[in-house]
Amino acid sequence: MIDPLAEVVSLLRPSARYSKLVSGAGQWRIKRSDGGRPFYCIVLDGGAYFSVNGYEPIELQPGDFVLVPAVDRIDMSSLEPPHQNSEMQPVAIGAGEFRVGLQDAPPDLRMVVGHCDFESPDVALLVSLLPRFIHIRGEHRLGTLVKLVGDESRAQRPAREEVLSRLLEVLLIEALRCTTGTSASPGLVLGLADVRIANAIRAIHERPAHAWTVAELSQEAALSRSAFFERFNRTVGIPPKAYLLAWRMALAKQLLKQSQVRIADVAEHVGYNSASTFSVAFSRHVGTPPSEYASTQGGEHAAVTEPVG
Repeated sequence: MIDPLAEVVSLLRPSARYSKLVSGAGQWRIKRSDGGRPFYCIVLDGGAYFSVNGYEPIELQPGDFVLVPAVDRIDMSSLEPPHQNSEMQPVAIGAGEFRVGLQDAPPDLRMVVGHCDFESPDVALLVSLLPRFIHIRGEHRLGTLVKLVGDESRAQRPAREEVLSRLLEVLLIEALRCTTGTSASPGLVLGLADVRIANAIRAIHERPAHAWTVAELSQEAALSRSAFFERFNRTVGIPPKAYLLAWRMALAKQLLKQSQVRIADVAEHVGYNSASTFSVAFSRHVGTPPSEYASTQGGEHAAVTEPVG
């Protein structure tokens, strides 16, 4: 059976950027902008207040895991914040560790923080299918995975990048499948948590080339057409046909990155009867024709042919 969540994470193609151990002592506050990059954090000891992208602050406790697929702004402070609204920068203290707050006091906080990159050509779409903010408490497996990522990122072992990409995929999947409560923001994870909607999503992923109608998808979900449309839109955040189109275009982008690919084959794979019809739809959705997109993605090794006539 096709696993939509695993497919999305695989297409995201996460790669390690960096991770570091941060300890804190006394009163401190950090504010920073991160330009939409994925951010993760796990608290090993102690606690802190954490706010991201303007959300209300939450109190982090030992074992807590935070994942934000796209960070714009981070605000973090000690549990007893400074009286003044002053900001600090972590100071390197050696062995890959950084300190915030008092430099000569025993730490009352230890956490691993890091960034990864998504190398997919369709990051914006795929990230939009994920929850905007994930906070998980008491999942030991996540802590183990984060420690493995941190250890591998600092080592210079053979096949380091390959191992890191696989670890990050597992880390993302593990974090996302822990986020199935109704508090999750609309997106793929919340949709998959709804058994009825999950059936329709899996049908789309198993047969992306099928000419799905809302009526057919509602039958997959065992719901009336109107109830299915409303429920899909509420849980996933976009209408069913919009999700189908977006997923087809994500698959098409991935295929067009391969060398020696024919546009007619890509068109057939994602549900279009002709290469010309697919080219029009792709150009409207992406902003550039598929042949041009393939040449920019595949460089000199791409050999994509447009249909004649």
